[in-house]
Amino acid sequence: MIDFNIPPYTGKELDYIREAIESGKICGDGMFTKKCSDWMEERYHAEKVLLTTSCTHALEMAAYLAGISPGDEVILPSYTFVSTADAFVLRGAKLVFIDVHPETMNMDERLLEAAITEKTKAIVPVHYAGVACEMDVIMEIAKKHHLSVIEDAAQGVEAFYKGKALGTIGDFGCYSFHETKNYSMGEGGALLMQDPKYVEQAEILREKGTNRSKFFRGEIDKYTWVDFGSSYLPSELNAAYLWAQLECAQQILDDRMATWNFYHENLRDLEEDGCIVRPYVPPYAKHNAHMYYLKTKDIEERTRLIQFLKENGIHCVFHYIPLHSSTAGRQFGRFFGEDRYTTRESERLMRLPMYYGMRESDRGYVTDMIHQFYRQKR
Repeated sequence: MIDFNIPPYTGKELDYIREAIESGKICGDGMFTKKCSDWMEERYHAEKVLLTTSCTHALEMAAYLAGISPGDEVILPSYTFVSTADAFVLRGAKLVFIDVHPETMNMDERLLEAAITEKTKAIVPVHYAGVACEMDVIMEIAKKHHLSVIEDAAQGVEAFYKGKALGTIGDFGCYSFHETKNYSMGEGGALLMQDPKYVEQAEILREKGTNRSKFFRGEIDKYTWVDFGSSYLPSELNAAYLWAQLECAQQILDDRMATWNFYHENLRDLEEDGCIVRPYVPPYAKHNAHMYYLKTKDIEERTRLIQFLKENGIHCVFHYIPLHSSTAGRQFGRFFGEDRYTTRESERLMRLPMYYGMRESDRGYVTDMIHQFYRQKR
C-alpha cells in the first residue's frame, strides 16, 4: 500500500528529544524552542516568531491580538480547514465567505471590497497548497479600509510571494507543524508578527496571562498574572523533534519538490487530453510542494478514481468540504455573492500521495495507475 502521508523523519529527532530530557527542562521555551524560533525569524525576516501548540492556537492568538470582538465580521474563503473559521467564531465574529480562484483555490481578491461592511475587522487569506494568494492587492485593500490581515499559512512554510515568506506579509501569520505538513512536530504551529507592538501581549497571552517570558529572559525578578491568557506553549520535546526537521529544511523541500515535479510532468499528457486539470502556480508564487492535487471531470469521476487507486494499493483523498455548506458554517457565517467555483471545484479535487522520502518507483506506480484508469474509461 502506498500511504497518502508518512510524517517526516530525518534521523536526529530522537537524539534531540533525549538531549531535551537530559537538560532537565521539557515544559517549553527552552533551548530547542529558541533554536526553532530564531531559525524562522532569521530565515523569513520575521520580527517575532512564537511556537504554539498548533496552527489552530496560532490563529486564536492572532484573533485575540487583532482585537476581534462579538459582532465583527471577518472575510475568508469557504474552502479551508475549520480552524481558520473557529478562531474567529470563538471571538464572537461573523464569518463572511467569498469565492475562490478556480486555478489556485485561493480567495478571489477581486471580490473583497464588495464584501466589506462597516463591521468588517479582518481579512484572512489562506495560502492553499503553499501557493500564495495575491497579497499586494489584499494588503492594499486592507490598508485602505483599516483592516487587519491574518495569513493562514498552515500549508505555507518555506513558500514565498514575490520573495517574501508567506506568513510575514500580513499583520500576523500562522504556521502548522502537524504530522501532515512538510515539517512536523507531531502537533504544533507558530505565530509570526511583524509589528513589535504585539510581541509583549502575545507572550503574555501564550503564557497563561503571565509575564513569565520576561522572567526567563532575566528582565524581571519574578513573574505574575498580568492579563488574560491561555496555554499555547508547546513542550520542548515537540520543539526538539521540529528542530531536527528545520535543520534539514532544504533537503526535505528538494525531496518533496522532486515528487511534485515528477507528478506534474508525468500527468501532463492527461491534462493535454482533457482528462484532468493539474495545479497552477502563478508567476508571483514560489510554492513548497506541500501537496499535489489534480481535478477530475466531476465528483462522480473523482469517486471512481479514488476507489480504483485504493483497489490498486494507493491511498488518495479528497480535501475540504466548503465551510459555508456545513451546519456550523450556516450558523456562524454567510456566503457573499455567488458560489461559482468553491463547491464545484472542491468536488473535483483529489490529492495524491506526497511525503518526504517517497520512492521514485512509487511515484511512477501512482501515475501509471492514473493513466490506466483513464485508458479503461475510454
